[in-house]
Amino acid sequence: QVQLVESGGGSVQAGGSLRLSCVASRYTDGAYCMGWFRQVPGKERGGVAFIDSIGRTLYADSVKGRFTITQDNAERILYLQMNSLKPEDSAMYFCAAARLPYCITAPKPYDYWGQGTQVTVSV
Repeated sequence: QVQLVESGGGSVQAGGSLRLSCVASRYTDGAYCMGWFRQVPGKERGGVAFIDSIGRTLYADSVKGRFTITQDNAERILYLQMNSLKPEDSAMYFCAAARLPYCITAPKPYDYWGQGTQVTVSV
């Protein structure tokens, strides 16, 4: 079992930055993917950014060039640096992990989820 705990959410004005963190209790053996999803009430959870066990990254088109996902393997921490934030980035952000040979953006294969951290971007 892998526990994931997010932090770093908050309120910021449009154009500002936030950095989300996700601490994993352990990493799964073998190939894996870790990433960030976001969800607003009434809508499906959508993929934002992902990184796999060999460092390949995948981003949603809406965040390319603004968000950067990184991981500190020694500390088992996943980061999401969010710059140039827009009001439409407001959502609950969830960290997730899965045993996958490569990352995909759909939420279904992800086995482990954090509780979420709220990001609110005001105009």
